[in-house]
Amino acid sequence: MSTRKNLYYLWCVGSSAKDVVKRAAAITSGGLETWVNTSPVVNSVLSRYQWYSDPQWDKAVELSRKAQVAAPPKTGGTPQTKAGQVRHYSTTARPFVRGGKPEDAATQGEGEEKEADGSRQMQSSSVPASRLSRLFHYGSLAAGVGMNVAAHGISEMAKGNSPTMKSLILSDSNIERITRKFAQMRGAALKIGQLMSFQDEKVLPRELYVILSKVQNSANFMPQRQLLRVLKRELGEDWRDKFQTFDEVPIAAASIGQVHSAVLADGTKVVVKIQYPGVKDSIDSDLNNLLLLLTASSLLPRGLFLDKTIANARKELRWECDYLREAKALQKFEKLLKDDPVFTVPHVFEDYTTPNVLTMSMMEGDEIMKLPTHVETQEVKNFIAEHIMRLCLEEIATFEYMQTDPNWANFLYNSKTHKIELLDFGASRPFPHDFIQKYRKLLTYATAGNRPGAQEMSKQLGYLTGLESQAMIDAHVDSVMTLGEPFAGDLETSFDFKDQTVSDRIRGNIGLMLNERLCPPPEETYSLHRKFSGIFLLCAKLRASVPCSKLFHDIFAVKDT
Repeated sequence: MSTRKNLYYLWCVGSSAKDVVKRAAAITSGGLETWVNTSPVVNSVLSRYQWYSDPQWDKAVELSRKAQVAAPPKTGGTPQTKAGQVRHYSTTARPFVRGGKPEDAATQGEGEEKEADGSRQMQSSSVPASRLSRLFHYGSLAAGVGMNVAAHGISEMAKGNSPTMKSLILSDSNIERITRKFAQMRGAALKIGQLMSFQDEKVLPRELYVILSKVQNSANFMPQRQLLRVLKRELGEDWRDKFQTFDEVPIAAASIGQVHSAVLADGTKVVVKIQYPGVKDSIDSDLNNLLLLLTASSLLPRGLFLDKTIANARKELRWECDYLREAKALQKFEKLLKDDPVFTVPHVFEDYTTPNVLTMSMMEGDEIMKLPTHVETQEVKNFIAEHIMRLCLEEIATFEYMQTDPNWANFLYNSKTHKIELLDFGASRPFPHDFIQKYRKLLTYATAGNRPGAQEMSKQLGYLTGLESQAMIDAHVDSVMTLGEPFAGDLETSFDFKDQTVSDRIRGNIGLMLNERLCPPPEETYSLHRKFSGIFLLCAKLRASVPCSKLFHDIFAVKDT
């Protein structure tokens, strides 16, 4: 009987793997046919879109890294840039220096990014720039995953095990394969992974959280040839004349673009954010492929309304790919916070900014999650958490305009100025006044313990239709009331995030709400709650004590409820 059962499982796995490979082959063959029909000169296409690696550039970066590690710093020589000073990437670079040789310039960092499981070096790989080339990459990913499913399934059943299809798709080797491909592709898929990775790890399926955590900061950077092509197109053939120095290996590489340190001709230190070629044009196709992957693998339950999540991501990604829009958002925050004693933002240099290149003043602080030991006191952590929470409440209630990306690397702390420096405004957006007023009332009712008021405001906002089961209504209202707890109580008492149970109790209702939710939440909620969730998790990570009740009362609460 056991042998027959194993044979049956083997047949099931083989059949499923065949379907996966068949679909992947169909995608690949369709792409190949389009390619051949539209581009008869194959070599020209390969050259134009750079469907190749740049091994000489990779070797040069590796050689430079080894040389720096091997050579001890010389007394009185070139100063070393502090690792992790901007974002949390640092690479060895041989910068362009106008009027001098690259070796005359300061070397950058130590070429490594520290992670929980060791250190990872940034890697260079050409960005697939055309829709067709990106289709080939997704097709190869699907084929690779399918073949691995078949091989791993046969191996497991030979051992007498009965693996599920989900476990086969999300094996360790497939997780590594997916994260490597996302890091190479950049763009929408990597951005979605980064955004979702800021959810609590107990909310998302474990396998999905592993993937998202790995891709959170794992983008590759463009090889030199592709980078120079973008700079010439955006800033002109004479782009080098605009800078005294320009480090051609980036200090950060993310989903949409990469960041380089530079010095303008007048001596001003800046960072230059450069968008990957093809990312803007591939948003729709990338998101469609991602939606297919997540739904086919049944990773996410129906109640997440993944199609609505993807639609929201589609809009926000288009915003983030418009660097002129981001520049205006940055300038808006510069005005909003010009008199703030704690926060500061980079200044935009419009003459060096285009839809695909954004040049800003360089911030000098350290990432708040990677502070130097002598700075990382609990007092400093409490200061950081309190003011970031304050800013979040002000963005909603006062500005009605929010930077919605919760990435903790967007916050730097400058121990010399005692200020928090803000980065990355691509996801900034306004919120309708009517929505904000109703949302403020919802949380005000929650802090007052008014369940009927919270239920009614949830209907007005669109969280409930009124047709849900009583169990669903109770679970939703319970979660709202729990969310209000940090902001309730004595105005003179701080909320201790170190011992908070809010997240656990909200998690307890998630299963029921996902299964019984009848409608997706309002569109504004996706970005607002993502930011709120990120700030709560940040405060918990910092084990901070924050006067949430006083902040809420002074900034957010609606007094006439």
